[in-house]
Amino acid sequence: MTMTHAAEAAATEAATRDVQLTRWIATIAGLLGFFLSIATPLLPVVQTTATLNWPQQGQLNNVTAPLISQVPVTMTVNVPCTVVRSMPPAGGMVLGTAPKNGKDAALQALFVNVTRDRVDVTDRNVVIASVPRAQVVSPRCQRIEITSSHAGTFATFVGLTDPAGRPLRSGFNDPNLRPQIVGVFTDLTGPAPSGLKFSASIDTRFSTRPTLLKLAAIVVAIGSTVVALVALWRLDQLDGRRMRRLIPATWRGFTLVDATVIFAFLLWHVIGANSSDDGYILGMARVADHAGYMSNYFRWFGSPEDPFGWYYNLLALMTHVSDQSIWIRLPDLVAGLMCWLLLSREVLPRLGPAVASSKAAVWAAAMVLLTAWMPFNNGLRPEPIIALGSLITYVLIERSMRYSRMTPAALAVVAAAFTLGIQPTGLIAVAALVAGGRPILRILVRRHRLVGTWPLVAPLLAAGFVVLTVVFADQTLATVLEATRIRSSIGPSQAWYTENLRYYYLILPTVDGSLSRRFGFLITALCLFAAVFIMLRRKRVPGVARGPAWRLMGVIFGTMFFLMFTPTKWVHHFGLFAAVGAAMAALTTVLVSPKVLRWSRNRMAFLAALMFLLALCFATTNGWWYVSSYGVPFNSSMPKIDGITISTIFFVLFALVALYAIWLHFAPRDRGGGPSSASPDRGAGADRRGGSWQYCSSRRW
Repeated sequence: MTMTHAAEAAATEAATRDVQLTRWIATIAGLLGFFLSIATPLLPVVQTTATLNWPQQGQLNNVTAPLISQVPVTMTVNVPCTVVRSMPPAGGMVLGTAPKNGKDAALQALFVNVTRDRVDVTDRNVVIASVPRAQVVSPRCQRIEITSSHAGTFATFVGLTDPAGRPLRSGFNDPNLRPQIVGVFTDLTGPAPSGLKFSASIDTRFSTRPTLLKLAAIVVAIGSTVVALVALWRLDQLDGRRMRRLIPATWRGFTLVDATVIFAFLLWHVIGANSSDDGYILGMARVADHAGYMSNYFRWFGSPEDPFGWYYNLLALMTHVSDQSIWIRLPDLVAGLMCWLLLSREVLPRLGPAVASSKAAVWAAAMVLLTAWMPFNNGLRPEPIIALGSLITYVLIERSMRYSRMTPAALAVVAAAFTLGIQPTGLIAVAALVAGGRPILRILVRRHRLVGTWPLVAPLLAAGFVVLTVVFADQTLATVLEATRIRSSIGPSQAWYTENLRYYYLILPTVDGSLSRRFGFLITALCLFAAVFIMLRRKRVPGVARGPAWRLMGVIFGTMFFLMFTPTKWVHHFGLFAAVGAAMAALTTVLVSPKVLRWSRNRMAFLAALMFLLALCFATTNGWWYVSSYGVPFNSSMPKIDGITISTIFFVLFALVALYAIWLHFAPRDRGGGPSSASPDRGAGADRRGGSWQYCSSRRW
């Protein structure tokens, strides 16, 4: 007996020591991961410097060298006057930073040209200097010196003077006159004459790589975060309850809806339209290795995409295999399939048994997911990955609440952080965190009584900031701030109070406001406001989980709020709502069913709103971007049937259904589609006209 008690005491003491050790590991590893993550942007990097010199190997050959930054930091050119003397009478191009016959070459590049009568130095279609050829070939002229920098672009003819006796020098102190360089080109041939020189200092401020110190800090930060999360998982086991299985049994089934969605995604991946930005995004991915960083040459003069660019780096890695459309768009296909699996296996069951068991709700979720996904999320833009990241965050938050564990919440923080690291519109994942913040805080308060505060908080801090090790892997805080300054200066960088532009673009009869693009967001908005109205009227809906439903609505409302603070207001951002909009459609399908809306007037009111939405969606063209619009019916006009627009048909249906709903509102109860007169819910003194709305609003919903 004594030995049994001693063994139990020893086991208890060992378990206590194990718990204490796990608490210390969670705290120390979490804080270490947190501090190293926030230190990563401040740690040093190695910057690569480069200079373009010409002539090369003593020969006058053309050199192709397009710059990622497009223009140099500084440029100097020395042309001996003997070169001009040796030119043929017809003249020619002594030097140019672009081929003379290139597209818009004169508008972008610098040229030193010799004609029969003059020697011209032009830069970006501006005449820097123009001197008679006779003066330049005279013995007095020694050389032509050209400089271009932030101070301006100037040309000096050394040895020549102006009428006032000063050195012959002209130019402009405009930093924007620095020429674009795609190489050095000339009409001259043969050995390079003495004194002819071109030198340009390349802008390599963003061409950096991590030092060994920074690389070690990144590795330790990621490793510490993983250790902290594992320790947090061990601490979650102290309550004695076990999660039944990591992947629930609901994932094992396969239905007709699953087959339909998967087939539609696969088919659209092959034949579907792409986004308007695919060309330049693919170009960025292709040249990322040559540039040394992910440069946005299309809009921001080669400045890096950081801190929002890790997804583009994934595309850059994929180009090592192939840059074919089917392959490079594979992440979008995987994201779409994962969104459907999470919706059907996790989100819909979490919204309640009434939603999960309703075939209409499941089909509604599938159809809205497809119709919202196809117009926006079949290209290289990051919206599909953000939609998946936000859904993963929501699922993990709900799983944390379901099992009262902190590990899923920490993983949700990781998912939200990496989703935000894709693009500013990744704030949709932050909205999911905010929507579940209060219940998670309650779990934290309950569990801190068992294991303390820091063993729970430290892993959360590490989880939230570990994304910095990816964002600043080869950049510093200074370079990212400089890139942000460039983007803000060039634009578009619109203020929060111009958010109405996003919705204004959606209703214009353009490709941005086309039929397919309108429907996905508008159906989400209709379902959202209908669900809010019904949930406010009905405090309890049988079979619908109130908490997850309100949190889902909070995600959408929070995202619409956070989008105000994103710098651009493009319509393609509405692709974010594809996954949560599908879940919202499933929830609303149950809420407007006869089991919940018992009075047909209310169902007719929702149907009227749906008809109006369809009328609005069809009141535009069926346009798609670029070549995707070829052969598409009504790609430049409103869809019609026998000369009658489909929008008009739906508007007439809206008017008829709305009139019918109004008739149901004022009709006698035995004809209005409400509960029968024998219903025990019937109000004894309710007025059939003036009082019927109040009665039905409060009791018949």
